[in-house]
Amino acid sequence: MDILSKIKEKAKANRCRIVLPEGGDARIIKASRSIVDQSIADITIIGGLEALKKEFSDMADRVDIMDPDSDDRIGAYIDDFYEMRKHKGVTRDDAKKLLLENSVYIAAMMARRGEADGFVAGASYTTRNVARAAIQCIGVDKEMGVVSGAFIMALPDKKFGDDGIFIFADCAIVPDPNARQLSSIAISAADLLKCLLSIEPRLAMLSYSTKGSGAGDSVDKVREATESVKALRPDILIDGEFQVDAAIDPGVCGIKAPDSPLKGRANILIFPNLDSGNIACKLTQRLAGAKAIGPVLQGLKKPASDLSRGCDSEDVVNTVSVIAAMA
Repeated sequence: MDILSKIKEKAKANRCRIVLPEGGDARIIKASRSIVDQSIADITIIGGLEALKKEFSDMADRVDIMDPDSDDRIGAYIDDFYEMRKHKGVTRDDAKKLLLENSVYIAAMMARRGEADGFVAGASYTTRNVARAAIQCIGVDKEMGVVSGAFIMALPDKKFGDDGIFIFADCAIVPDPNARQLSSIAISAADLLKCLLSIEPRLAMLSYSTKGSGAGDSVDKVREATESVKALRPDILIDGEFQVDAAIDPGVCGIKAPDSPLKGRANILIFPNLDSGNIACKLTQRLAGAKAIGPVLQGLKKPASDLSRGCDSEDVVNTVSVIAAMA
């Protein structure tokens, strides 16, 4: 059974409700039909009532359609958001305008209130909009302290990672994490891999240096983050700092870092900044033919995920499967 099949089976067993707030997008509609047909999750889709009723006329009893302009549930979400944010100067009119014009906030409020187990958005919303809604409505896990974006990467070449599986982080949220943030990103990624696939995490903290071959502030940051993870979570196998070839190739690791417990078999790659993480993810996807799922938003109180605006319907199905499996 491949990775996606395993994740989908876990999602089906959880039988969660996931909100898709971009119901006007053809990719979301197509994905919703597939999700329901495969029984991956129960779906609430947000958009124009008449258009969506027509799209789902053959499965009306299996899809929850919410039109922000007419649904009776919206008032409670507006009231709750106002109460949450009034200390920031938000008025009820502000809250109403924000939610009615940005359905991703409705999705996030449903998750906050326990009416849904998570949400997936980003086909049209930017990562910034999706992350802001998640942080403001769902909230940050105090233990983690930072929200980050992780991609599950499935490579056709099975000799790398764990049968071709990697997690890349952070590829979406924190532009230049400090050592504390980097250690939290690493811990979140380790927990994500174990939760989703029951695979023991093997983390490499990446740099332009391998075990002292280079020097600089960035190298020092990665070393400090590595030691922090070791102290906070001694159960996690982690090493660094590493150039990526030493992290994933046993032959190169044997030359550059022969004493490393990773032995060139990392299945989680933690990048020193957002530039490197985002570039690496897209290069691996385009040049190596990898399937990239996410970015899953780590460090929240409930599961949520962004999407690439270049996603297709299959990407949406896969990402919903991950969020449902996490719930």
